[in-house]
Amino acid sequence: MPALTFLGHAAFALDLAKARLLIDPFLTGNPLARAKPEETAADYILLTHGHPDHVGDGVAIALRTGATIVAPFELATWCQGQGAKAHPMHIGGAHDFPFGRVKLTIAVHGSGYPTEHGILYMGNPCGFLIAADGKTVYHAGDTGLFYDMKLIGETNRIDVALLPIGGNFTMDVPDAVRAAVLLGAGLSIPMHYGTFDVIDADPAAFVEGAAAKGLRAMVLGVGERAEI
Repeated sequence: MPALTFLGHAAFALDLAKARLLIDPFLTGNPLARAKPEETAADYILLTHGHPDHVGDGVAIALRTGATIVAPFELATWCQGQGAKAHPMHIGGAHDFPFGRVKLTIAVHGSGYPTEHGILYMGNPCGFLIAADGKTVYHAGDTGLFYDMKLIGETNRIDVALLPIGGNFTMDVPDAVRAAVLLGAGLSIPMHYGTFDVIDADPAAFVEGAAAKGLRAMVLGVGERAEI
């Protein structure tokens, strides 16, 4: 049975029968993270966009473990330039990997990496639909609310939706509840909150808001693991 571990911020580990996936492994510099990048295992690393708090330790972990980075084309190409193995994809595209199927969805956000020469463009941001071991996990990435979430929910039986709730850069709690309604996932888990003051939010309010709509939601503490 797949198992999901919350690593803090928008970072998760997804343990599957044939692989271990890391999503947006922002560990170094993350005040909430407990996992150490030099001790974190991965077979694949999925990156939703090029902001430093999502690229995180992805390249360093990939170089150490030999993991393949899966990301939108421009970001994947940049990772290859850093010496990492990468599989480029793009919005609407899907690919069958040895562990299961990954499809990229839109995310309403930005994607740029700060450098000494200014912001480096990293292409479009994305969300991930991961179908493996009989389950489908939707990591929304950093995003505002968009009505096509209804279409994503209608065309995929989503078992778990990972939704940002922190506001300022992404959806806030009320919009994340609306997203949960549109997606109709079996379980929704909040993310991207509390790491910094500007994205402080109450995850219990999200759970209560979802419950008021007849939906199941739960909070995963940092380092907490749940079978899905």
